[in-house]
Amino acid sequence: MTVGNAEQPIRFEPEEACPPSVALLVGFQGAVLILAPTVLNVAIAIRASGLDHTYLAWSVFAGMLICGVITAVQSARLGRFGAGHVALTWPAAMFIAIMVATISVAGPATFASLLVVCSVIQVALAWWLPTLRRIITPTVSGTVTMLVAVSVLPIAFDTVRDLPAGAPAAAGPVIAGVTLVVSVIMMLTAGGRWRLVAPFVSILAGCAAAAPFGVLNGDQIVSAGWFGIPDVPDLSLDLTPGREFWALLPSFAILTLVLGIKTISDGVAIQQGSRRMPRAIDFRQIQGMVSVNGIGMFLSAFAVTLPTMVISSLSVSLVNLTGVAARRVGVGVAVVIVALAFFSKFTALLLAIPGPVMGAYLVVAMGVLFVSGFQTIMREGLDSRRIVIVALASALGLGLHGHPLTGDLFGDDLGALLGSGVTIGAVVAIGMTLLLEAVSARRARLEAALDMASLPEIDEFLAGLASRLSWNEASTLRLRSAGEETLATLVLNEDDAEGLGRPRLVIAARLQPTRVELEFVATARRENIEDQLAFLTDEASLPTVDDLSLRLLRYHASAVRHQKFHGVDIVTVQVDGSP
Repeated sequence: MTVGNAEQPIRFEPEEACPPSVALLVGFQGAVLILAPTVLNVAIAIRASGLDHTYLAWSVFAGMLICGVITAVQSARLGRFGAGHVALTWPAAMFIAIMVATISVAGPATFASLLVVCSVIQVALAWWLPTLRRIITPTVSGTVTMLVAVSVLPIAFDTVRDLPAGAPAAAGPVIAGVTLVVSVIMMLTAGGRWRLVAPFVSILAGCAAAAPFGVLNGDQIVSAGWFGIPDVPDLSLDLTPGREFWALLPSFAILTLVLGIKTISDGVAIQQGSRRMPRAIDFRQIQGMVSVNGIGMFLSAFAVTLPTMVISSLSVSLVNLTGVAARRVGVGVAVVIVALAFFSKFTALLLAIPGPVMGAYLVVAMGVLFVSGFQTIMREGLDSRRIVIVALASALGLGLHGHPLTGDLFGDDLGALLGSGVTIGAVVAIGMTLLLEAVSARRARLEAALDMASLPEIDEFLAGLASRLSWNEASTLRLRSAGEETLATLVLNEDDAEGLGRPRLVIAARLQPTRVELEFVATARRENIEDQLAFLTDEASLPTVDDLSLRLLRYHASAVRHQKFHGVDIVTVQVDGSP
Protein backbone atom coordinates (compact mmCIF):
# COMPACT_ATOMS: atom_id res chain seq x y z
CA MET A 1 0.00 0.00 0.00
CA THR A 2 1.33 3.42 -0.90
CA VAL A 3 1.31 6.50 1.25
CA GLY A 4 -1.22 8.00 -1.05
CA ASN A 5 -3.81 5.40 -0.03
CA ALA A 6 -3.65 6.31 3.65
CA GLU A 7 -6.67 8.65 3.52
CA GLN A 8 -8.27 8.37 0.11
CA PRO A 9 -7.53 6.35 -3.05
CA ILE A 10 -5.66 8.18 -5.77
CA ARG A 11 -8.21 9.45 -8.31
CA PHE A 12 -5.71 11.17 -10.60
CA GLU A 13 -2.04 10.17 -10.89
CA PRO A 14 0.54 12.80 -11.93
CA GLU A 15 0.35 12.07 -15.66
CA GLU A 16 -3.45 11.96 -15.73
CA ALA A 17 -5.38 15.10 -16.67
CA CYS A 18 -7.97 16.24 -14.13
CA PRO A 19 -10.65 18.84 -14.90
CA PRO A 20 -9.43 22.46 -14.58
CA SER A 21 -12.06 23.13 -11.90
CA VAL A 22 -10.68 20.28 -9.78
CA ALA A 23 -7.11 21.48 -10.29
CA LEU A 24 -8.06 24.99 -9.17
CA LEU A 25 -10.06 23.80 -6.16
CA VAL A 26 -7.30 21.47 -4.94
CA GLY A 27 -4.77 24.19 -5.80
CA PHE A 28 -6.62 26.58 -3.49
CA GLN A 29 -6.34 24.05 -0.66
CA GLY A 30 -2.62 23.64 -1.33
CA ALA A 31 -2.10 27.40 -1.38
CA VAL A 32 -3.82 27.74 1.99
CA LEU A 33 -1.43 25.16 3.47
CA ILE A 34 1.74 27.01 2.48
CA LEU A 35 0.53 30.60 2.78
CA ALA A 36 1.23 31.21 6.48
CA PRO A 37 4.71 29.58 6.51
CA THR A 38 5.63 31.50 3.37
CA VAL A 39 4.85 34.88 4.91
CA LEU A 40 6.08 34.09 8.44
CA ASN A 41 9.45 32.59 7.45
CA VAL A 42 10.32 35.58 5.27
CA ALA A 43 9.03 38.10 7.82
CA ILE A 44 11.08 36.55 10.64
CA ALA A 45 14.26 36.57 8.53
CA ILE A 46 13.84 40.16 7.32
CA ARG A 47 12.96 41.55 10.75
CA ALA A 48 15.83 39.71 12.46
CA SER A 49 18.20 41.06 9.78
CA GLY A 50 17.31 44.64 10.76
CA LEU A 51 15.96 45.65 7.34
CA ASP A 52 13.21 48.27 7.08
CA HIS A 53 9.54 47.90 6.19
CA THR A 54 10.20 48.51 2.49
CA TYR A 55 12.37 45.39 2.36
CA LEU A 56 9.84 43.47 4.46
CA ALA A 57 6.86 44.20 2.21
CA TRP A 58 8.84 43.56 -0.97
CA SER A 59 10.48 40.34 0.24
CA VAL A 60 7.16 38.85 1.33
CA PHE A 61 5.53 39.83 -1.97
CA ALA A 62 8.43 38.43 -4.01
CA GLY A 63 8.61 35.31 -1.83
CA MET A 64 4.96 34.51 -2.53
CA LEU A 65 5.43 35.02 -6.28
CA ILE A 66 8.54 32.83 -6.36
CA CYS A 67 6.92 30.02 -4.34
CA GLY A 68 3.95 30.04 -6.71
CA VAL A 69 6.11 30.01 -9.84
CA ILE A 70 8.45 27.28 -8.52
CA THR A 71 5.49 25.08 -7.49
CA ALA A 72 4.16 25.38 -11.05
CA VAL A 73 7.57 24.62 -12.60
CA GLN A 74 8.01 21.59 -10.31
CA SER A 75 4.80 20.14 -11.71
CA ALA A 76 6.19 20.29 -15.25
CA ARG A 77 8.91 18.28 -16.96
CA LEU A 78 11.04 20.76 -18.93
CA GLY A 79 14.05 18.73 -20.04
CA ARG A 80 16.10 18.09 -16.91
CA PHE A 81 14.08 20.58 -14.88
CA GLY A 82 10.91 19.75 -12.97
CA ALA A 83 9.64 16.83 -10.91
CA GLY A 84 6.40 16.15 -12.78
CA HIS A 85 4.55 15.95 -9.43
CA VAL A 86 2.60 18.20 -7.09
CA ALA A 87 5.47 19.57 -4.99
CA LEU A 88 4.34 22.38 -2.69
CA THR A 89 7.11 24.92 -2.15
CA TRP A 90 7.80 27.46 0.59
CA PRO A 91 10.78 29.58 1.83
CA ALA A 92 13.46 27.44 3.48
CA ALA A 93 13.51 28.12 7.23
CA MET A 94 16.94 26.48 7.43
CA PHE A 95 18.41 29.56 5.71
CA ILE A 96 17.03 32.04 8.27
CA ALA A 97 20.08 32.05 10.54
CA ILE A 98 22.63 32.41 7.75
CA MET A 99 20.54 35.09 6.01
CA VAL A 100 20.39 37.11 9.24
CA ALA A 101 24.14 36.72 9.82
CA THR A 102 25.04 37.66 6.23
CA ILE A 103 22.82 40.73 5.94
CA SER A 104 23.84 41.94 9.40
CA VAL A 105 27.54 41.69 8.60
CA ALA A 106 27.83 42.22 4.84
CA GLY A 107 24.49 43.58 3.61
CA PRO A 108 21.76 42.40 1.20
CA ALA A 109 23.99 42.68 -1.90
CA THR A 110 26.44 40.09 -0.56
CA PHE A 111 23.55 37.81 0.41
CA ALA A 112 22.18 38.07 -3.13
CA SER A 113 25.58 37.27 -4.68
CA LEU A 114 25.99 34.20 -2.46
CA LEU A 115 22.55 32.91 -3.47
CA VAL A 116 23.42 33.28 -7.15
CA VAL A 117 26.51 31.11 -6.64
CA CYS A 118 24.48 28.60 -4.63
CA SER A 119 21.89 28.35 -7.41
CA VAL A 120 24.66 27.04 -9.65
CA ILE A 121 25.76 24.62 -6.92
CA GLN A 122 22.19 23.33 -6.62
CA VAL A 123 21.91 22.60 -10.35
CA ALA A 124 25.37 21.01 -10.33
CA LEU A 125 24.30 18.77 -7.43
CA ALA A 126 21.36 17.56 -9.50
CA TRP A 127 23.58 16.72 -12.46
CA TRP A 128 26.34 15.10 -10.36
CA LEU A 129 23.99 13.33 -7.98
CA PRO A 130 25.18 9.82 -8.93
CA THR A 131 28.73 10.78 -7.93
CA LEU A 132 27.98 12.82 -4.81
CA ARG A 133 25.50 10.36 -3.27
CA ARG A 134 28.28 8.56 -1.35
CA ILE A 135 29.69 11.82 0.08
CA ILE A 136 26.58 13.79 1.05
CA THR A 137 24.97 10.82 2.75
CA PRO A 138 21.80 10.74 4.91
CA THR A 139 24.10 10.72 7.95
CA VAL A 140 25.77 13.95 6.84
CA SER A 141 22.60 15.73 5.77
CA GLY A 142 20.68 14.63 8.87
CA THR A 143 23.42 15.85 11.20
CA VAL A 144 23.62 19.23 9.47
CA THR A 145 19.82 19.56 9.51
CA MET A 146 19.79 19.10 13.29
CA LEU A 147 22.56 21.71 13.68
CA VAL A 148 20.60 24.12 11.47
CA ALA A 149 17.54 23.76 13.69
CA VAL A 150 19.58 24.46 16.82
CA SER A 151 21.25 27.50 15.22
CA VAL A 152 17.88 29.09 14.34
CA LEU A 153 16.35 28.69 17.81
CA PRO A 154 18.11 31.79 19.31
CA ILE A 155 16.44 33.88 16.58
CA ALA A 156 13.09 32.37 17.52
CA PHE A 157 13.52 33.32 21.19
CA ASP A 158 14.71 36.81 20.25
CA THR A 159 11.53 37.18 18.19
CA VAL A 160 9.47 36.34 21.27
CA ARG A 161 10.87 39.51 22.84
CA ASP A 162 9.98 41.62 19.78
CA LEU A 163 7.33 43.83 21.43
CA PRO A 164 6.16 47.41 20.86
CA ALA A 165 7.51 50.10 23.17
CA GLY A 166 5.60 50.21 26.44
CA ALA A 167 4.37 46.61 26.30
CA PRO A 168 4.86 44.66 29.56
CA ALA A 169 7.89 42.34 29.61
CA ALA A 170 5.73 39.35 30.45
CA ALA A 171 3.63 39.82 27.31
CA GLY A 172 6.10 38.00 25.05
CA PRO A 173 6.40 34.76 27.04
CA VAL A 174 2.64 34.65 27.75
CA ILE A 175 1.66 35.15 24.10
CA ALA A 176 4.26 32.65 22.89
CA GLY A 177 3.17 30.17 25.56
CA VAL A 178 -0.47 30.32 24.51
CA THR A 179 0.55 29.84 20.87
CA LEU A 180 2.72 26.85 21.74
CA VAL A 181 0.08 25.19 23.94
CA VAL A 182 -2.63 25.49 21.28
CA SER A 183 -0.23 24.28 18.59
CA VAL A 184 0.75 21.23 20.63
CA ILE A 185 -2.88 20.37 21.46
CA MET A 186 -3.85 20.63 17.79
CA MET A 187 -0.91 18.52 16.62
CA LEU A 188 -1.58 15.80 19.22
CA THR A 189 -5.35 15.56 19.00
CA ALA A 190 -6.47 16.87 15.60
CA GLY A 191 -6.67 14.67 12.54
CA GLY A 192 -7.29 15.00 8.82
CA ARG A 193 -7.93 18.54 7.61
CA TRP A 194 -7.90 19.95 11.15
CA ARG A 195 -4.31 18.82 11.57
CA LEU A 196 -3.33 20.65 8.40
CA VAL A 197 -4.83 23.94 9.61
CA ALA A 198 -3.23 23.61 13.07
CA PRO A 199 -0.72 26.43 12.34
CA PHE A 200 -3.57 28.83 11.51
CA VAL A 201 -5.48 27.91 14.67
CA SER A 202 -2.41 28.40 16.87
CA ILE A 203 -1.63 31.75 15.19
CA LEU A 204 -5.20 32.95 15.78
CA ALA A 205 -4.98 31.85 19.43
CA GLY A 206 -1.70 33.73 19.83
CA CYS A 207 -3.17 36.88 18.30
CA ALA A 208 -6.16 36.62 20.65
CA ALA A 209 -3.78 36.34 23.62
CA ALA A 210 -1.88 39.40 22.36
CA ALA A 211 -4.95 41.64 22.19
CA PRO A 212 -5.23 42.35 25.98
CA PHE A 213 -1.58 43.44 26.06
CA GLY A 214 -2.09 46.04 23.33
CA VAL A 215 0.50 44.28 21.14
CA LEU A 216 -1.70 44.00 18.05
CA ASN A 217 -1.18 46.85 15.61
CA GLY A 218 -3.95 47.30 13.07
CA ASP A 219 -2.69 50.58 11.65
CA GLN A 220 -0.66 48.94 8.89
CA ILE A 221 -3.67 46.83 7.90
CA VAL A 222 -5.88 49.91 7.64
CA SER A 223 -3.27 51.92 5.74
CA ALA A 224 -2.48 49.14 3.26
CA GLY A 225 -4.15 49.28 -0.14
CA TRP A 226 -6.39 46.49 -1.35
CA PHE A 227 -4.36 45.58 -4.39
CA GLY A 228 -0.97 46.57 -5.74
CA ILE A 229 2.78 46.03 -5.81
CA PRO A 230 4.89 47.21 -2.87
CA ASP A 231 7.73 49.67 -3.30
CA VAL A 232 10.90 48.07 -4.61
CA PRO A 233 13.95 48.60 -2.35
CA ASP A 234 17.49 49.12 -3.60
CA LEU A 235 18.31 45.65 -4.98
CA SER A 236 21.77 44.82 -6.29
CA LEU A 237 24.50 42.20 -6.49
CA ASP A 238 27.95 42.57 -4.99
CA LEU A 239 30.09 42.18 -8.11
CA THR A 240 33.33 42.72 -6.18
CA PRO A 241 33.13 40.06 -3.46
CA GLY A 242 35.24 40.80 -0.44
CA ARG A 243 36.48 38.88 2.54
CA GLU A 244 32.98 38.42 3.99
CA PHE A 245 31.77 36.79 0.77
CA TRP A 246 34.56 34.21 0.71
CA ALA A 247 34.27 33.55 4.43
CA LEU A 248 30.51 32.88 4.18
CA LEU A 249 30.61 30.92 0.92
CA PRO A 250 31.48 27.55 2.57
CA SER A 251 28.48 27.84 4.91
CA PHE A 252 26.16 28.70 2.02
CA ALA A 253 27.55 25.87 -0.11
CA ILE A 254 27.10 23.31 2.67
CA LEU A 255 23.55 24.45 3.39
CA THR A 256 22.80 24.29 -0.33
CA LEU A 257 24.00 20.70 -0.50
CA VAL A 258 21.95 19.79 2.57
CA LEU A 259 18.90 21.45 1.02
CA GLY A 260 19.47 19.38 -2.10
CA ILE A 261 19.74 16.14 -0.14
CA LYS A 262 16.61 16.98 1.83
CA THR A 263 14.86 17.61 -1.48
CA ILE A 264 15.84 14.11 -2.56
CA SER A 265 14.14 12.54 0.46
CA ASP A 266 11.13 14.82 -0.03
CA GLY A 267 10.96 13.82 -3.68
CA VAL A 268 11.01 10.13 -2.78
CA ALA A 269 8.09 10.64 -0.36
CA ILE A 270 6.10 12.60 -2.94
CA GLN A 271 6.61 9.95 -5.62
CA GLN A 272 5.55 7.19 -3.24
CA GLY A 273 2.45 9.10 -2.17
CA SER A 274 1.28 9.94 -5.70
CA ARG A 275 0.73 6.42 -7.08
CA ARG A 276 -2.08 3.89 -6.84
CA MET A 277 0.40 1.02 -6.95
CA PRO A 278 3.97 0.93 -5.57
CA ARG A 279 6.59 1.89 -8.11
CA ALA A 280 10.38 2.19 -7.96
CA ILE A 281 11.71 5.71 -7.45
CA ASP A 282 12.64 7.53 -10.66
CA PHE A 283 15.70 9.54 -9.70
CA ARG A 284 15.54 11.48 -12.95
CA GLN A 285 12.49 13.23 -11.55
CA ILE A 286 14.36 13.77 -8.29
CA GLN A 287 17.19 15.40 -10.24
CA GLY A 288 14.63 17.63 -11.95
CA MET A 289 13.23 18.64 -8.56
CA VAL A 290 16.68 19.59 -7.25
CA SER A 291 17.44 21.55 -10.43
CA VAL A 292 14.30 23.65 -9.99
CA ASN A 293 15.52 24.45 -6.47
CA GLY A 294 18.42 26.16 -8.23
CA ILE A 295 15.99 28.32 -10.21
CA GLY A 296 14.23 29.26 -6.98
CA MET A 297 17.55 30.27 -5.42
CA PHE A 298 18.43 32.40 -8.43
CA LEU A 299 15.11 34.24 -8.29
CA SER A 300 15.34 34.66 -4.51
CA ALA A 301 18.74 36.30 -4.87
CA PHE A 302 17.30 39.19 -6.86
CA ALA A 303 14.36 39.54 -4.48
CA VAL A 304 16.41 39.43 -1.22
CA THR A 305 14.23 36.70 0.21
CA LEU A 306 14.70 33.16 1.48
CA PRO A 307 15.39 30.45 -1.13
CA THR A 308 12.64 27.96 -1.81
CA MET A 309 12.38 24.33 -0.77
CA VAL A 310 9.93 21.48 -1.37
CA ILE A 311 7.86 20.38 1.61
CA SER A 312 6.84 16.75 1.22
CA SER A 313 4.65 16.43 4.33
CA LEU A 314 2.12 18.98 3.08
CA SER A 315 2.37 17.76 -0.52
CA VAL A 316 1.58 14.16 0.46
CA SER A 317 -1.11 15.28 2.93
CA LEU A 318 -2.83 17.25 0.16
CA VAL A 319 -2.86 14.17 -2.06
CA ASN A 320 -4.07 11.97 0.80
CA LEU A 321 -7.00 14.25 1.59
CA THR A 322 -8.10 14.96 -1.98
CA GLY A 323 -6.96 11.88 -3.91
CA VAL A 324 -5.66 14.21 -6.63
CA ALA A 325 -1.97 13.96 -7.57
CA ALA A 326 -2.33 15.38 -11.09
CA ARG A 327 0.39 17.79 -12.14
CA ARG A 328 -2.22 20.42 -13.02
CA VAL A 329 -2.71 21.02 -9.29
CA GLY A 330 0.73 22.66 -9.18
CA VAL A 331 -0.48 25.25 -11.66
CA GLY A 332 -3.64 25.74 -9.59
CA VAL A 333 -1.54 26.43 -6.48
CA ALA A 334 0.55 28.95 -8.43
CA VAL A 335 -2.54 30.81 -9.69
CA VAL A 336 -3.93 31.20 -6.16
CA ILE A 337 -0.64 32.20 -4.53
CA VAL A 338 0.20 34.76 -7.22
CA ALA A 339 -3.29 36.27 -7.00
CA LEU A 340 -3.00 36.58 -3.19
CA ALA A 341 0.43 38.19 -3.54
CA PHE A 342 -1.18 41.17 -5.26
CA PHE A 343 -3.89 41.32 -2.56
CA SER A 344 -1.98 43.81 -0.37
CA LYS A 345 -4.57 43.99 2.41
CA PHE A 346 -4.33 40.24 3.03
CA THR A 347 -0.52 40.34 3.13
CA ALA A 348 -0.64 43.24 5.58
CA LEU A 349 -2.95 41.19 7.79
CA LEU A 350 -0.39 38.39 7.99
CA LEU A 351 2.48 40.83 8.59
CA ALA A 352 0.60 42.29 11.56
CA ILE A 353 1.04 39.01 13.47
CA PRO A 354 2.93 39.88 16.70
CA GLY A 355 6.57 38.87 17.13
CA PRO A 356 5.92 36.44 20.05
CA VAL A 357 3.45 34.50 17.88
CA MET A 358 6.02 34.29 15.08
CA GLY A 359 8.67 33.19 17.56
CA ALA A 360 6.47 30.41 18.93
CA TYR A 361 5.68 29.25 15.39
CA LEU A 362 9.42 29.15 14.59
CA VAL A 363 10.17 27.15 17.76
CA VAL A 364 7.72 24.45 16.66
CA ALA A 365 9.02 24.52 13.08
CA MET A 366 12.64 24.12 14.20
CA GLY A 367 11.68 21.30 16.55
CA VAL A 368 10.06 19.49 13.65
CA LEU A 369 13.14 20.19 11.51
CA PHE A 370 15.41 18.77 14.22
CA VAL A 371 13.36 15.56 14.36
CA SER A 372 13.38 15.42 10.57
CA GLY A 373 17.18 15.47 10.64
CA PHE A 374 17.24 12.65 13.17
CA GLN A 375 14.83 10.60 11.04
CA THR A 376 17.10 11.15 8.04
CA ILE A 377 20.03 9.71 9.98
CA MET A 378 18.01 6.72 11.15
CA ARG A 379 16.84 6.00 7.59
CA GLU A 380 20.38 4.88 6.75
CA GLY A 381 20.81 3.08 10.06
CA LEU A 382 23.20 3.79 12.92
CA ASP A 383 26.13 1.42 13.25
CA SER A 384 29.14 2.10 15.45
CA ARG A 385 30.97 4.08 12.75
CA ARG A 386 28.04 6.33 11.88
CA ILE A 387 27.45 6.97 15.59
CA VAL A 388 30.98 8.36 15.81
CA ILE A 389 30.36 10.64 12.81
CA VAL A 390 27.11 12.02 14.24
CA ALA A 391 28.52 12.34 17.76
CA LEU A 392 31.73 14.17 16.84
CA ALA A 393 30.15 16.43 14.21
CA SER A 394 27.33 17.41 16.58
CA ALA A 395 29.63 17.96 19.55
CA LEU A 396 32.05 20.17 17.63
CA GLY A 397 29.27 21.99 15.79
CA LEU A 398 27.37 22.81 18.97
CA GLY A 399 30.43 23.41 21.14
CA LEU A 400 32.36 25.68 18.77
CA HIS A 401 29.39 27.69 17.50
CA GLY A 402 30.41 31.28 18.18
CA HIS A 403 33.13 30.14 20.60
CA PRO A 404 36.23 32.37 21.11
CA LEU A 405 38.43 29.47 19.97
CA THR A 406 37.43 30.17 16.36
CA GLY A 407 38.57 33.76 16.83
CA ASP A 408 41.91 32.56 18.21
CA LEU A 409 42.37 30.41 15.11
CA PHE A 410 41.07 32.69 12.33
CA GLY A 411 41.07 36.13 13.94
CA ASP A 412 38.11 37.99 15.37
CA ASP A 413 36.48 39.04 12.08
CA LEU A 414 36.89 35.78 10.16
CA GLY A 415 36.29 33.75 13.30
CA ALA A 416 32.85 35.33 13.68
CA LEU A 417 32.00 34.29 10.12
CA LEU A 418 33.64 30.87 10.08
CA GLY A 419 32.55 29.97 13.61
CA SER A 420 29.14 28.74 12.47
CA GLY A 421 28.24 25.44 14.09
CA VAL A 422 26.56 24.33 10.90
CA THR A 423 29.76 24.82 8.88
CA ILE A 424 31.98 23.18 11.47
CA GLY A 425 29.66 20.20 11.91
CA ALA A 426 29.25 19.72 8.16
CA VAL A 427 32.99 19.82 7.49
CA VAL A 428 33.60 17.28 10.23
CA ALA A 429 30.79 14.99 9.05
CA ILE A 430 31.91 15.10 5.39
CA GLY A 431 35.56 14.59 6.32
CA MET A 432 34.78 11.59 8.50
CA THR A 433 32.51 10.14 5.80
CA LEU A 434 35.34 10.34 3.30
CA LEU A 435 37.64 8.69 5.83
CA LEU A 436 35.07 5.95 6.43
CA GLU A 437 34.82 5.32 2.69
CA ALA A 438 38.61 5.08 2.47
CA VAL A 439 39.04 2.57 5.30
CA SER A 440 35.82 0.59 4.85
CA ALA A 441 35.41 -2.85 3.33
CA ARG A 442 37.80 -4.07 0.64
CA ARG A 443 36.91 -3.09 -2.91
CA ALA A 444 37.47 -4.23 -6.43
CA ARG A 445 36.55 -2.66 -9.76
CA LEU A 446 36.08 -3.78 -13.34
CA GLU A 447 35.28 -1.86 -16.53
CA ALA A 448 33.80 -3.61 -19.55
CA ALA A 449 31.42 -3.08 -22.45
CA LEU A 450 27.72 -3.46 -21.70
CA ASP A 451 27.42 -6.54 -23.89
CA MET A 452 27.02 -10.26 -23.36
CA ALA A 453 30.45 -10.66 -24.97
CA SER A 454 31.85 -9.28 -21.69
CA LEU A 455 30.40 -12.16 -19.67
CA PRO A 456 33.63 -14.26 -19.52
CA GLU A 457 35.56 -11.25 -18.21
CA ILE A 458 32.89 -10.45 -15.62
CA ASP A 459 32.56 -14.08 -14.58
CA GLU A 460 36.31 -14.33 -14.01
CA PHE A 461 36.20 -11.12 -11.97
CA LEU A 462 33.40 -12.41 -9.71
CA ALA A 463 35.03 -15.81 -9.28
CA GLY A 464 38.17 -14.01 -8.12
CA LEU A 465 36.15 -12.08 -5.52
CA ALA A 466 34.70 -15.30 -4.13
CA SER A 467 38.17 -16.81 -4.00
CA ARG A 468 39.50 -13.82 -2.03
CA LEU A 469 36.72 -14.33 0.51
CA SER A 470 37.29 -18.13 0.59
CA TRP A 471 33.61 -18.75 -0.18
CA ASN A 472 32.40 -22.28 -0.77
CA GLU A 473 31.36 -23.58 -4.17
CA ALA A 474 27.63 -22.90 -3.71
CA SER A 475 28.20 -19.29 -2.64
CA THR A 476 30.65 -18.74 -5.51
CA LEU A 477 28.13 -20.04 -8.01
CA ARG A 478 25.43 -17.80 -6.55
CA LEU A 479 27.65 -14.71 -6.92
CA ARG A 480 28.62 -15.55 -10.49
CA SER A 481 25.01 -16.30 -11.42
CA ALA A 482 23.77 -13.01 -9.93
CA GLY A 483 26.34 -11.12 -11.98
CA GLU A 484 25.39 -12.96 -15.15
CA GLU A 485 21.66 -12.33 -14.74
CA THR A 486 22.18 -8.66 -13.90
CA LEU A 487 24.26 -8.24 -17.05
CA ALA A 488 21.65 -10.08 -19.14
CA THR A 489 18.86 -7.88 -17.74
CA LEU A 490 20.79 -4.69 -18.48
CA VAL A 491 21.64 -5.80 -22.00
CA LEU A 492 18.07 -6.90 -22.79
CA ASN A 493 16.43 -4.42 -25.19
CA GLU A 494 19.52 -2.22 -24.98
CA ASP A 495 18.96 -1.17 -28.56
CA ASP A 496 15.97 0.84 -27.32
CA ALA A 497 17.85 2.43 -24.45
CA GLU A 498 18.46 6.14 -24.06
CA GLY A 499 21.69 7.50 -25.46
CA LEU A 500 23.76 6.65 -28.49
CA GLY A 501 26.43 4.06 -29.07
CA ARG A 502 27.37 0.97 -27.10
CA PRO A 503 27.59 1.99 -23.42
CA ARG A 504 30.29 1.05 -20.96
CA LEU A 505 29.69 -0.88 -17.77
CA VAL A 506 31.55 -0.33 -14.51
CA ILE A 507 31.26 -2.93 -11.74
CA ALA A 508 32.36 -1.86 -8.25
CA ALA A 509 32.44 -4.54 -5.56
CA ARG A 510 32.45 -3.95 -1.80
CA LEU A 511 33.63 -7.06 0.03
CA GLN A 512 32.60 -8.28 3.45
CA PRO A 513 33.26 -11.74 4.91
CA THR A 514 29.71 -13.00 4.28
CA ARG A 515 28.39 -10.49 1.73
CA VAL A 516 29.38 -8.91 -1.57
CA GLU A 517 27.70 -5.72 -2.76
CA LEU A 518 27.98 -5.34 -6.53
CA GLU A 519 27.31 -1.94 -8.09
CA PHE A 520 26.64 -2.02 -11.83
CA VAL A 521 26.94 1.46 -13.36
CA ALA A 522 25.70 1.75 -16.95
CA THR A 523 23.85 4.15 -19.23
CA ALA A 524 20.13 4.53 -18.69
CA ARG A 525 17.52 1.99 -19.77
CA ARG A 526 13.79 2.44 -20.25
CA GLU A 527 12.57 -0.02 -17.62
CA ASN A 528 13.37 -0.09 -13.92
CA ILE A 529 14.54 -3.50 -12.71
CA GLU A 530 12.86 -3.02 -9.32
CA ASP A 531 9.51 -2.41 -11.04
CA GLN A 532 10.00 -5.49 -13.19
CA LEU A 533 10.82 -7.64 -10.15
CA ALA A 534 7.73 -6.34 -8.32
CA PHE A 535 5.63 -7.21 -11.38
CA LEU A 536 7.05 -10.72 -11.46
CA THR A 537 6.16 -11.19 -7.80
CA ASP A 538 2.49 -10.96 -8.71
CA GLU A 539 2.80 -12.95 -11.95
CA ALA A 540 1.61 -16.53 -11.95
CA SER A 541 2.39 -17.28 -15.59
CA LEU A 542 5.29 -19.37 -16.77
CA PRO A 543 8.56 -17.44 -17.29
CA THR A 544 9.26 -16.13 -20.77
CA VAL A 545 12.60 -15.52 -22.40
CA ASP A 546 12.35 -11.82 -21.57
CA ASP A 547 11.76 -12.22 -17.84
CA LEU A 548 13.84 -15.36 -17.20
CA SER A 549 16.94 -13.36 -16.20
CA LEU A 550 14.86 -11.28 -13.79
CA ARG A 551 13.47 -14.39 -12.11
CA LEU A 552 16.94 -15.90 -11.77
CA LEU A 553 18.34 -12.61 -10.43
CA ARG A 554 15.62 -12.51 -7.79
CA TYR A 555 16.54 -16.07 -6.82
CA HIS A 556 20.30 -15.55 -6.52
CA ALA A 557 20.47 -12.04 -4.96
CA SER A 558 19.44 -11.16 -1.43
CA ALA A 559 18.60 -7.56 -2.44
CA VAL A 560 18.35 -5.58 -5.68
CA ARG A 561 18.13 -1.81 -5.96
CA HIS A 562 17.90 0.14 -9.21
CA GLN A 563 18.48 3.91 -9.30
CA LYS A 564 17.76 5.65 -12.61
CA PHE A 565 19.51 8.98 -13.17
CA HIS A 566 19.82 11.11 -16.29
CA GLY A 567 22.39 9.35 -18.48
CA VAL A 568 23.31 6.63 -16.00
CA ASP A 569 21.79 3.60 -14.27
CA ILE A 570 23.07 2.22 -10.98
CA VAL A 571 21.98 -1.31 -10.08
CA THR A 572 23.09 -2.49 -6.64
CA VAL A 573 22.98 -6.25 -6.05
CA GLN A 574 23.72 -7.90 -2.70
CA VAL A 575 24.76 -11.54 -2.60
CA ASP A 576 25.20 -13.43 0.68
CA GLY A 577 27.68 -16.26 0.98
CA SER A 578 29.78 -18.24 3.40
CA PRO A 579 33.21 -19.93 3.45
